[in-house]
Amino acid sequence: MPDVGGIAGERLRSFIERIERLEEEKAALAADIREIFAEAKGVGFDTKIMRQVLKLRKLDREDRQEQETLLDLYLQALGMAPGSAAEAGDMGDGQDQAAE
Repeated sequence: MPDVGGIAGERLRSFIERIERLEEEKAALAADIREIFAEAKGVGFDTKIMRQVLKLRKLDREDRQEQETLLDLYLQALGMAPGSAAEAGDMGDGQDQAAE
């Protein structure tokens, strides 16, 4: 393949073909992962929680602790933390008051 406009055709083709092969492998791996999640769901595991666990396992200890601390802080600020007034039903979306 000739060079066109300063672009080495054979070199470009090589890059494109390598990327295409990797994209095919990535699609196959994604299908394998979906199958594993389906299998886990079939025996009763919550796949949303599994995805969260996978995400947390990618973080180092300090980053994970920082995220957990911020999450707790945000939940407290919104009255959603365990034991908070809103969590106990004292506050919230108004449904408790409407029932009275």
